Amino acid sequence: MQHAVGSPLPPPHQPGHRPHTGWPSAAQPPGEPPAQGSAAPPPAFPPPSPQVPPGGQQPPSRGIPGGHRPPQAPPGPLPPAPAPSGQPHPPAQPPASTPPVTPAQPRPPAPGSPVPPGAPAGQYRAAPPPPDGTGHVHLPPGAPFGVPTPAPTATAVPDPTTTTLAVLLIGPAGAGKTSVAKYWADHRRVPTAHISLDDVREWVRSGFADPQSGWNDHSEAQYRLARRTCGFAARNFLANGISCILDDAVFPDRPVVGLGGWKRHVGPGLLPVVLLPGLDIVLERNAERSGNRRLTDEEVARIHGRMAGWYGSGLPIIDNSQLDVPGTARVLDEVLARAIASPPNW
Repeated sequence: MQHAVGSPLPPPHQPGHRPHTGWPSAAQPPGEPPAQGSAAPPPAFPPPSPQVPPGGQQPPSRGIPGGHRPPQAPPGPLPPAPAPSGQPHPPAQPPASTPPVTPAQPRPPAPGSPVPPGAPAGQYRAAPPPPDGTGHVHLPPGAPFGVPTPAPTATAVPDPTTTTLAVLLIGPAGAGKTSVAKYWADHRRVPTAHISLDDVREWVRSGFADPQSGWNDHSEAQYRLARRTCGFAARNFLANGISCILDDAVFPDRPVVGLGGWKRHVGPGLLPVVLLPGLDIVLERNAERSGNRRLTDEEVARIHGRMAGWYGSGLPIIDNSQLDVPGTARVLDEVLARAIASPPNW
């Protein structure tokens, strides 16, 4: 091959070196791929080839038992570049893929569940009950029952069947107080409750002070407790628009223990009415009783004699010797109508 005069000759090929494939033209900027038809330049620093000893096995790592290399951790993010002098470094921003961590909030207990022990005050608040649940009816507190309001005009007749009343039915054993009170309460056109002192006294099962064993401090204490319980119940009923009729064998010669106690526990609006049939009727009805309700004939006669003291006291008295229970209830309504129009002084 002949070369033009003045052109440099390519260096001869030396053993152990790659053959010369040509230099990149001066018009080609550095870093750009070579022009078409020209070979790619050799890399400036070819990667070193691993030295494999004879036999074809990788030499074991020094200091690692078994010849295993420890796993390499993936490269982390590069540190931020130093800021120019006089300017503070911007705060490091967390990766966009990492959500912010918020502290877990304690979940309030379910309605009716106990608060965990040791919980700070106010941390756990029970959820409000559902709107259709119970416990949303506010009851007015029981207060002393006032005197019933009379009719607006003197000619108008008050209707006791539609008025909230508190009635105390007084009478000896066998007078029919409980039967008349139940019938009267059942046939009212307004809500009415019947509260019997004997029923409340018999709530005491063990240690009941039987009246047949005689009247003593123990029986009187249970009587006072039962009367006070009846008074509390009557006041709560009356405060919520429910009439009450109570029955008790109140003696006229013990006003502080009997009638005065009822007035003190229920209120000045209590209307007392006396049922006082003849002695023979009382003895006949008492003979039909059983258990603690039945008394001896001598005790019935003694109580009936003491009840005669109500004559002349100013309280209304109904002689129901010839009246049945419905007839006595009708007479009771007539007496209560007069008592509403002109409350008795007692």
